[in-house]
Amino acid sequence: MSRHWSVPGRRRAAGPVAVLMLLVSALAGLAACRDEPTEPVQIRIATGSRTAVYHAFGQSLATILNRELPGVRASVVVTAASAQNVRLVGSGEAELGFTQADVLPPHPSEHPAVLAVARVYDDLLHLVTTAGGPVRTLADLRGRRVSVGADGSGTEVTATRLLDVAQLGGDQVRQEHLSLDDSVAALRAGRIDAFFFSGGLPVRGVAELADSTAIRMIDLGEWTEPLRRGYGQVYVTRDIPRSVYGVNPISTVANPNYLIVRADLPEALVRDVTRLLMERREELAAAHPAAGRMSPRSAIATTPLPLHPGAVDWYRSTKP
Repeated sequence: MSRHWSVPGRRRAAGPVAVLMLLVSALAGLAACRDEPTEPVQIRIATGSRTAVYHAFGQSLATILNRELPGVRASVVVTAASAQNVRLVGSGEAELGFTQADVLPPHPSEHPAVLAVARVYDDLLHLVTTAGGPVRTLADLRGRRVSVGADGSGTEVTATRLLDVAQLGGDQVRQEHLSLDDSVAALRAGRIDAFFFSGGLPVRGVAELADSTAIRMIDLGEWTEPLRRGYGQVYVTRDIPRSVYGVNPISTVANPNYLIVRADLPEALVRDVTRLLMERREELAAAHPAAGRMSPRSAIATTPLPLHPGAVDWYRSTKP
């Protein structure tokens, strides 16, 4: 604690006893300053809806940071996910957040407000409908009520791009902008015919729906290349096996997601966050299996977003 000490002016010099008393008082004040508790460092983690992967991952990460970094107070913020998370971290309303790669600008500015800590896993685009319904292919969405994800979500970005390349944009589909939880409730109640959601496997909200309702997953694997041609190389094809939701296996469009951080956070703090993210992978995987797919080798691939210098420092220190 910094404080300026001063002695009031007097007409005559203070005697030895007075000087001694002043010194004792000053030392006591300094000791009190050292004993005053410092404000904890706040780390707000922007996640997503409560039944999605980002939220489970973020809660586990907050627990680890609170336990292992003295002076840190980490908490989770429920959001619409990727696009909102980027805005929150960039504006200083959150310190960490999760985002899909396709939400990020392809060419970051020279001094970006947001940097990367790690690539964490891949988000797979789910297109979910009822098993007995008429939707069997992407083309069957024409004229139907479909949730494309909440405003500000990565799902909204990917699903909207997919509909555009499939010539289903505009008013070809009756689009609803619902969160995962609201999409599940709407499909169950028959208010929509299908919904999109992008997340790591398994998505708890989809799994809970599959446990109570007969669902169908729509294969989207053929649309990866059109998306790559139209929007860049972040998109890949990934499989959703029968073991995940107990329905017929499919292929679908996927893209990586990152843990992002405010660019102005101290290097030492970000280095510790990176270290714990990698060293506590088993604990994070217990919260959600997607977290177990991280590794230092894959974590550094965060194109188009540069890594924070604190993260770079940790990865370099552990390089064999």
